[in-house]
Amino acid sequence: MNDLIINIEGVNIHQMNHQVFNNINLKITKGEFLYLIGDTGSGKSSLLKSLYAEIKVATGNISIANHDLRKIKNKDIPLLRRKIGIVFQDFQLLTDRTIFENLEFVLKATGWKKKTEISDRIDEVLQSVYLNGVKNKMPYELSGGEQQRASIARALLNHPKIIIADEPTGSLDPEKSAKIIELLKEINLKGTTILIATHDYLIIKKYPARTIKCEDQKIIEIDPQNI
Repeated sequence: MNDLIINIEGVNIHQMNHQVFNNINLKITKGEFLYLIGDTGSGKSSLLKSLYAEIKVATGNISIANHDLRKIKNKDIPLLRRKIGIVFQDFQLLTDRTIFENLEFVLKATGWKKKTEISDRIDEVLQSVYLNGVKNKMPYELSGGEQQRASIARALLNHPKIIIADEPTGSLDPEKSAKIIELLKEINLKGTTILIATHDYLIIKKYPARTIKCEDQKIIEIDPQNI
């Protein structure tokens, strides 16, 4: 069982007074690549938020990257989030600073202090997402696909064990969407677990992988070719 990176057992998830999930179970092993699907309002985002402790779970057992989220203290949440790279549909880049400054902000906020180490790490992650030469550009100078790759670079900064991507292709055209999934596949091949919430069923058919569906307060595993 030591190869589990996410373990959910008998978990109920609520937002405000609304029950989103009832008695769900899910096991994800290190190095997996999988999709999370479901209709709008089915709970995909709530499930993801529970994994990085934005939503607290009161019932059942839930752990990620060796953190017990039932018992996690607020002071330990930043350490948890260093192990998780989060990618959003709308990029969430800071628009008033360059790509370098966006990434530098994250590193400084997570304890990096040496300028040379910060600069070297930023160069490494930008190279890994094929964004050489953009670090001094502002986000608005990049295409949507480039901005999403920059947000993936940001997610990679602290060598995360898992990347959680919430609709990472939702704002992109099909060609750019394919390139983002191919990039995430590449990252996965190096050992990082990838969990992608998506409505893009064409992407799943083109790049099939284990697929989990949120439906009627449950999660079920389905054949990606039958969605």
